[in-house]
Amino acid sequence: MTEGDNGKDPVKIVPQQDNDAMEVLMVPHSADGNRVDKFISQNASDDISRARVQALVRQGQVTINGQIPRGTSSKISAGDVVRYAMPPAEEAIPQPEEIALDILFEDADLIVVNKPAGMVVHPAPGNWSGTLVNALLHHCKGSLSGIGGVKRPGIVHRLDKGTSGVMVVAKSYRAHLDLQEQFADHGRTGPLERAYWALVWGAPPRMKGQIDAHLGRHPTRRLQRSVVEADAVDAKHAVTHYQVLGRFNDPAQPDDVLVSLVECRLETGRTHQIRVHMTHLGNPLLGDPEYGRQFANRGARLSPCARQRFEDLNHQALHARSLGFRHPTTGETVSFSADPPQDIVALIDALRAGD
Repeated sequence: MTEGDNGKDPVKIVPQQDNDAMEVLMVPHSADGNRVDKFISQNASDDISRARVQALVRQGQVTINGQIPRGTSSKISAGDVVRYAMPPAEEAIPQPEEIALDILFEDADLIVVNKPAGMVVHPAPGNWSGTLVNALLHHCKGSLSGIGGVKRPGIVHRLDKGTSGVMVVAKSYRAHLDLQEQFADHGRTGPLERAYWALVWGAPPRMKGQIDAHLGRHPTRRLQRSVVEADAVDAKHAVTHYQVLGRFNDPAQPDDVLVSLVECRLETGRTHQIRVHMTHLGNPLLGDPEYGRQFANRGARLSPCARQRFEDLNHQALHARSLGFRHPTTGETVSFSADPPQDIVALIDALRAGD
């Protein structure tokens, strides 16, 4: 954002009242006709999702030229002054909830679970309940180390909401510290290993390879990541090793690989790493709502059965297949694995059948 209107960037205006939560933006010509929720989400000083902006509109916290918009889809015009107030975030204390867990292992120090797709790991705006932390609080009856807030208590790594698979959670303070160190080390000096299965569009250039590309915030989509130059301000080194486990051809063009089953092993652990790296390679994940939507029309080329299974898939086809680490107490190397969820299995079976 700039202090002068060049016709492209919104002008940020310093509020006249003493209210740190108030933001004021002047609409540039390039944003003429945009929805107000989209405009604020793309140009807010701090990261704010479109859903959060829509909630602010419904709460009367947004005005256009001093008037409360009729709805979240209200359009703005060049020269309009948009004001929105961001109430300070409330601290939420997770509550125990009786939610079924697929437990792979548990002892006094840690618990290993197979997280289902659709479950958020810890409470956050829009997901204050129904999370893995809520379920663990009930299951462990308050014995989890550090559970008392929303800032990833007892959680040493996490999976995206739409990703299923193996996760380890510390139950003791000692285990929490040890596992944190192992995940921070990314397996460079220890036995930590993470393997994921992913269904991707097309065929990677080689059957086995490495993606070494820095990740940072997407330049225009604030909630997404993208490959960036190594000298970018927010660049983080990221390395993914992949191996193609299977290829499934286009039924109408037998020589054309339509979908591949890929195993990805992480050398680093960045937000959306596999999803962004595979997209960068030209092979986004099936069902990915953020990075694979432009490839979704390829579903029409699937066999009738596979197409139906693809349409039934409501999350990215990514599963944390296995996890290995050093047990914080015994010191032995342990490994756990879980089969993909039924919707991914059904899609793989349909792709193999080809009819």
